[in-house]
Amino acid sequence: MDRLQEFLVISPANRINPDPTWPAISFEDRIATAAFHVHHNAHIVVDSAVCADCSTRECVVACPAKLFVPTSDGGILFNYEQCFECGTCYLVCNREGAITWNYPEGGHGVVFKRT
Repeated sequence: MDRLQEFLVISPANRINPDPTWPAISFEDRIATAAFHVHHNAHIVVDSAVCADCSTRECVVACPAKLFVPTSDGGILFNYEQCFECGTCYLVCNREGAITWNYPEGGHGVVFKRT
């Protein structure tokens, strides 16, 4: 079982139970309320040399924040400062070692606010 399959396994322990007290708003409007406390050390590192051999570029399509941009030389540019920390890029990447992903250090990263 690969990382994506492990993530998608549905069990009672990881089912989502929506909070009915949150207002129903669009994804884009919800994300617009996010604040980012950026740490000087990136919590995601992309190895462009490994990415250069990738033909699918799944990270570019999958990232909900659209933070992966292909370069003309076959590499990938990545902007960690506005990352939602969802881990999607790490899960969909099919190149071993292309993406190193960790949560940011305590007190840093994305903060979602109720509206």
